[in-house]
Amino acid sequence: MADEQDTVDGRKLRGQRRRAQIIEATLAIVRRDGAVGVTHRTVAKEAGITTSLTLYYFATLDDLLVAALTSVTDTYTRRIRQLIDTADDPLDGLARLIAESAGPGRERALAERELSTLAARRPALRPAARGWRESVAELARTQTDDPDAVEAFVALCDGLCAAILLDDHDADPDRIRAVLGKALPGAVP
Repeated sequence: MADEQDTVDGRKLRGQRRRAQIIEATLAIVRRDGAVGVTHRTVAKEAGITTSLTLYYFATLDDLLVAALTSVTDTYTRRIRQLIDTADDPLDGLARLIAESAGPGRERALAERELSTLAARRPALRPAARGWRESVAELARTQTDDPDAVEAFVALCDGLCAAILLDDHDADPDRIRAVLGKALPGAVP
């Protein structure tokens, strides 16, 4: 019985790894070629697998794009959740997360931005695209109960992320923190 369970668990683990491999290949294509470059065939080639295998895990292109976007937004959501739960100054943590878009997190941030923008045309991507905004709003609500301030804060964070991706220099997390603090009345400066 234990051998049968080990076999099932091994298959499940291999399936999870294969799925992650396909998602990472999709993100690599989005970073390199934009979302327009994503097809089952290009993803299979990038991942070094057959096209039929990508279709096995992701029946439609939307399924594949949703999984890729969810992968990125889940990472951001976890990090923001951690800031909400443990940070003395969650705005500082968020400023540092946003600033990463100019450095080590640039490639994933570009993929997230590209796929989030695509969500305006592809409704299947919208729930995943909303993940970042909802997490940022949740963080803002730890600082204020003013719904207009929360909405403005989310828009500011989106704008800061876009501006950082358009600039060709490092982002200053202290400057970003100062700007974020001004957006929320009553937030600790």
